[in-house]
Amino acid sequence: MNARDIMTAPVISVSPDTAIEEAARLMVENRISGLPVVDENGAIVGILTEGDLLHRIELGTEKQHSGWYGLLFGPGRLAAEYVRSRARQVGEIMTSDVFAVAPETNLAEVTALMETRHVKRVPVVEGGRLAGIVSRANLVEALAKTLAAQHEAAIDDDEIRARILAEIEKQPWGPRESVTVTVKDGVVELHGTVVDERERAALRVAAENQPGVKSLRDYLVWVEPNSGMVFPAAQ
Repeated sequence: MNARDIMTAPVISVSPDTAIEEAARLMVENRISGLPVVDENGAIVGILTEGDLLHRIELGTEKQHSGWYGLLFGPGRLAAEYVRSRARQVGEIMTSDVFAVAPETNLAEVTALMETRHVKRVPVVEGGRLAGIVSRANLVEALAKTLAAQHEAAIDDDEIRARILAEIEKQPWGPRESVTVTVKDGVVELHGTVVDERERAALRVAAENQPGVKSLRDYLVWVEPNSGMVFPAAQ
């Protein structure tokens, strides 16, 4: 899937001269935690998030520092915090360093950008204008829909078993020779041995992720290779 497939559009946005009061109201009324900031041409110039509104003098949450702070970091840092706690317009406190993606950007790239940049939402830009936004909530919603569609698929037992075995075969951790998989009426049974308890968890996930699986019975035995101790599954 690409950004276009899951993005929110049209997007609620503000301009740099929007009042902080208005921006906060939009966040509350629409239950969103961030607002793209666009210019008169629809080009994105920044983003305002809940984090930008945490340290406000109106709430008594502005940052407090000792006299040493100004000596260590200089008056510029103090001046910036003064602006952030008292500004009246979005443009005065918005984050200007915004990372955007194109509608055709695949979701793997979008999530990687979120993780590396430590952001919760990524604007989608097309033709130089804001076209949408992808948030963590959009990703979770897409996941929920995909999982629901998988469970609705009608797949017979032989196909389920084949898919589980194929998944094990392609994984570098997969215990191919020591594990047996059987499927009857959508119920998967795992028999055999593993040499690392984490393999048991991975095998269970590999089975549970296949469409058509109704339940799972784990009869795997963990044989600790150093001591030779045997640990059966807890049923």
